[in-house]
Amino acid sequence: MFDRLSKVSLTSAMTVMVIVPVVATIGGVLVVSGFMFTPMLGAALMACALVGLVTVPFSIMLGRAIARRTMWEREAEAARRQLVAWISHDLRTPLAGIRAMTEALEDGVVSEPGEVAVYAKQIAQEADHLSKLVDDLFELSRITAGALKLTLHDVRLADVVSDVVAASRPVAQLKGVELRADAREWPIVRGSDPELMRVVRNLVSNAIRHTPQGGAVAVQVDVDGGEAVVRVDDACGGIPDDVLPQVFDVGFRGSAARNPTGAGLGLSIARGLVDAHAGRISAQNHGPGCRFEVRLPLR
Repeated sequence: MFDRLSKVSLTSAMTVMVIVPVVATIGGVLVVSGFMFTPMLGAALMACALVGLVTVPFSIMLGRAIARRTMWEREAEAARRQLVAWISHDLRTPLAGIRAMTEALEDGVVSEPGEVAVYAKQIAQEADHLSKLVDDLFELSRITAGALKLTLHDVRLADVVSDVVAASRPVAQLKGVELRADAREWPIVRGSDPELMRVVRNLVSNAIRHTPQGGAVAVQVDVDGGEAVVRVDDACGGIPDDVLPQVFDVGFRGSAARNPTGAGLGLSIARGLVDAHAGRISAQNHGPGCRFEVRLPLR
């Protein structure tokens, strides 16, 4: 509401700034002429009217453009602040855990070999989490800065999916989630192997993370017209329809139940990488959860 009022007030101000000088000029001409309507006065008034007709619409458009840019900058700044707050929280959490565990080891609170091994494993896991977060931030910065350079070659999409599924299966088994893959077709696309693997890996990891124990994640490769299609179905319980368009936004987390941790970068990175391949990515509610679909032009 405030943004709408700001836009209207700025447009009105720009219009008034143009109308006032025009009206003042017309008044001045009338006063100087002693209100004697001569052909010269008529020509002057006509010129002033034409100036008003030309400049008023332009001032309205300029005011709206400035208002839109101001609103965009305000929204971008708010999003940046929110993202920084989320990332700061996600950095502090594992760092606090690492610090607490290292202090326990240093102070001798934990001395049994078995407990020391558990702490060492947890420290390694937290360090790995930090490393992945930094990698995500670096990748996102390359995408948003337009510095992403792809080395394109022919890629068998089914092979990419097979590699990602094989690497993700231990994580799925540990959580009690069934992970299966099906290739109805074997499409070849023009793309970059590492980036396409990251897209599929982010989608599969996201699906496993939000699928409860006993659920299933299905990955499918297909061809539809002139496009190669990768579908990732999960059993997350679905996302509210009014929130679906936001799932690829930087920093999106959804409800606390769906996404309690993480800075919400994985899906944003996936969208950026798909866009770089001239493809499309979408999300929709499907069955017991969601379906994320990637479409890439065939070679």
